[in-house]
Amino acid sequence: MLFNSLNYALFLPIVFALFWLSRDKWRVWILLLASYIFYMSWKPVFILLILGLTIANYYLGFAIHKSQEPGRKKTWLTIAITGNLLSLAFFKYAYFFNDCLSSLLKATGGAATHLPFDIILPLGISFFVFEFIHYVVDVYRGHEPIKSFPAFALFASFFPTQIAGPIKRFQDFIPQFLAPAKLTVASFDSGLSLILLGLCKKVLIADNLSFFVQGGFSKPELFSGLDLWLFAYAFAFQIYFDFSGYTDVARGSAMLFGYKVPINFNLPYMASNISEFWHRWHISLSTWLRDYLFIPLGGSRGSKWLNYRNLIITMTLGGLWHGAALHFLVWGLFHGLLLAAHKLLQPLKETMPALKKAIDSPAGRVASTLLTFHMVCIGWVFFRAETNSLALTMLARMLSLSPVIDGGKQLAMLLPTINYPLIYPTIFLILPLLAAGHIACYFIGKAGLVAKTPQLARAAFVLSMILAVVIFSPDKSPRFIYFQF
Repeated sequence: MLFNSLNYALFLPIVFALFWLSRDKWRVWILLLASYIFYMSWKPVFILLILGLTIANYYLGFAIHKSQEPGRKKTWLTIAITGNLLSLAFFKYAYFFNDCLSSLLKATGGAATHLPFDIILPLGISFFVFEFIHYVVDVYRGHEPIKSFPAFALFASFFPTQIAGPIKRFQDFIPQFLAPAKLTVASFDSGLSLILLGLCKKVLIADNLSFFVQGGFSKPELFSGLDLWLFAYAFAFQIYFDFSGYTDVARGSAMLFGYKVPINFNLPYMASNISEFWHRWHISLSTWLRDYLFIPLGGSRGSKWLNYRNLIITMTLGGLWHGAALHFLVWGLFHGLLLAAHKLLQPLKETMPALKKAIDSPAGRVASTLLTFHMVCIGWVFFRAETNSLALTMLARMLSLSPVIDGGKQLAMLLPTINYPLIYPTIFLILPLLAAGHIACYFIGKAGLVAKTPQLARAAFVLSMILAVVIFSPDKSPRFIYFQF
């Protein structure tokens, strides 16, 4: 069941009505049942997976907490983490490992291997497995386990965040379920506005950009270097508006039930360095990787080279988390190297006052932001391209600004409503508008902003978004990009 589907438009109001018409003691059960129905709407059989992992982690949490001996406590934690990771590895990486093994066997003269069964990747497994790991690790670190099974089950299966996050922390989330839920006019207004804003981001911007992006990334050899930069820019905004649009719908849906889930984006393309970018982009994943991978690896402790190693390992594994393919691994490695390089060069800035003054000046900040954005766009090429060879072909043309005979006409074929001589002026007009939308959507979506505007203005804003979605949405809306992770 997609957020941008008619099914969800019917599902959400029904659950909303049942929730608020019921007594407090039944509300968690209503949301839990609704969440399982939501999950089963795609493939019912996978309810066994999320339910089985829920039961296992619930009791493993108590086993970890009750163990008095450090060795036994650590054994239970190891069992819990291993079980969660094996579940993720089987469904998400079995084909990847098999392909790597086949390639190795072929290189040594052997025969390729084939899995004797088909595997379907369950929706949301990457997200709820990370939430389970967070839970057992934090219980191991001394936090009290969740005593209420329905509250624990709802923590992992809560339908607004079930498929693509944000990744929740149980210390923030569970108390909201245990306290009596309250619906206020402000939360209702903000929730509906966030849902509509998220749908506008997804349907009006991301979906329309997706057709343009697909044409460029499918055959980069047909386009000039300048054209390919435009495709990279377009994908940067497509994935931002797609994923932040999903998060807005998730946060807005949660608000309708009186609950809050964490903000996942904070103007990421306004970051002036790569470290700041990862404090602004997919915040719930960034903090998870920091707390449960980077710090356990040693974090910033030890020598600076160990610190760089930990950054690179963390980001490389984070890249592989996004998908079972080598181009995701290279994307993660690229960002790991950028973070290590940024950390390496920081002392240089501090020892050169003139350089520090130039970088910290308004002009320096603008230049740093533009440089960071372009480095992120280079990374997005690896993320979006289906193979590393295709990504390298595209990047070679981009960095050399390779010309192509009639390349502009090839680009114009993707946008048939625009006259060929106007193709570049039109696109370079659209890009600043997308950048402005990146900023405007953030401020519009901040909790309480919409609720503080006059009622007539709110009504006009909501009506305009509904009309825009109805009138300007493409004939076919692709699913959210992060649904495949």
